Amino acid sequence: MSNPTFRDKALLVVICVLVSIIVATGAGILTHLTGASLAESILSAGGAFAVSMGLSLTTLSALGLV
Repeated sequence: MSNPTFRDKALLVVICVLVSIIVATGAGILTHLTGASLAESILSAGGAFAVSMGLSLTTLSALGLV
């Protein structure tokens, strides 16, 4: 397999960002449904985004794609 081009790498990072946004939205909604305040829900969503983004970029890096 050939090395990914800059365009391919950028697309992979954009996909990681979008997936992380979906995960963060789900975490925020689920946290809010438990009765947490809006601020707690936003903090939970932010944490979920950070963890998801970190895991996805680490995985891409380990695979040599980014």
